[in-house]
Amino acid sequence: MSRPLPDYSNLRPAGGKRSGKRDRILDIFLKQEGHVSADDLYDVVRRAEPGIGRATVYRTLQWMVDANIARKVDFGEGRSRYEASYRHPRHFHLICTQCHRSSEFLSSDVEGLMEEVASARGFSATRSVVQIYGVCEECRTGKKTAPIDGATTERVFARDALRMAIATERSGLEFYTRAASLTKDQRGRTVFQELAAEEGEHLGVLETRYRELMKSDPQLDSRPTFLFFKGAASGLFQAGTDELRRGGVDDAKALLIGIKCERGSHQFFKRYGERFEDSEGKQVFLEFADEERAHLDLLIREYRSLRQRQGRRRVRRVTRAGKPAQ
Repeated sequence: MSRPLPDYSNLRPAGGKRSGKRDRILDIFLKQEGHVSADDLYDVVRRAEPGIGRATVYRTLQWMVDANIARKVDFGEGRSRYEASYRHPRHFHLICTQCHRSSEFLSSDVEGLMEEVASARGFSATRSVVQIYGVCEECRTGKKTAPIDGATTERVFARDALRMAIATERSGLEFYTRAASLTKDQRGRTVFQELAAEEGEHLGVLETRYRELMKSDPQLDSRPTFLFFKGAASGLFQAGTDELRRGGVDDAKALLIGIKCERGSHQFFKRYGERFEDSEGKQVFLEFADEERAHLDLLIREYRSLRQRQGRRRVRRVTRAGKPAQ
């Protein structure tokens, strides 16, 4: 999936002026896939622009790191490599010390822990690097695996985002179907039935979208997981469904459980969607966040309406009970 390159024309190194050479190096760098060393980039630049020297390429690379256009990583090869920040969401690396290949992953648990530590220390973080060194499965067992590299990261990210959205829709469908069967209030039951039907419809759309994505890469289904989000992987409504199964839930409580699930789902997809750089995975997250927000608003309105109806019924019962006999 090709997208127009971002406009970095307004960015300048501290104390520096616009440079045609720097802009040309930037343009070439942004077109590279995966992780490139300074020497790799210089070789590509020299073929395209013989007049640009090695020192200019090195200085421009450092400027791109400082400007958050590029990330600098070390895979234990004795030299640094660079990747374009905008092409990938914030992610971490598993690095094999034998073949020096890297495998990327993103984890809300790792991110959350880093943010918690920084906040506890009053530390304002601007960049973070997590690199785990060891031996990959292929070097350890000889088993060939389909890697995640620069050319496939976006598709793998979209695959995992769709898997989480599908898991959430399935858990939402189960939750609303069960809630509709338990609810005694007709209006509340209708709302749950409508939401169950909507979840089923959206699930079908997402599954079609997933199958189409799979066709773009025969190895995509077997590539390693990129997104590690424990709660979302099993569906964000699963805890709500479990609560309904335990019983003892009245109509108002069922709505409150739904509100809690929808609010959590909306916040999750919005929070991480806004962090990602432009990609199909980002689009999936933000689309889903909007859908969950609409469901949340509907449930809140219905909960308030139910409380008003229950209040009026109580008033009528009290009035009838206190009316003198004729």
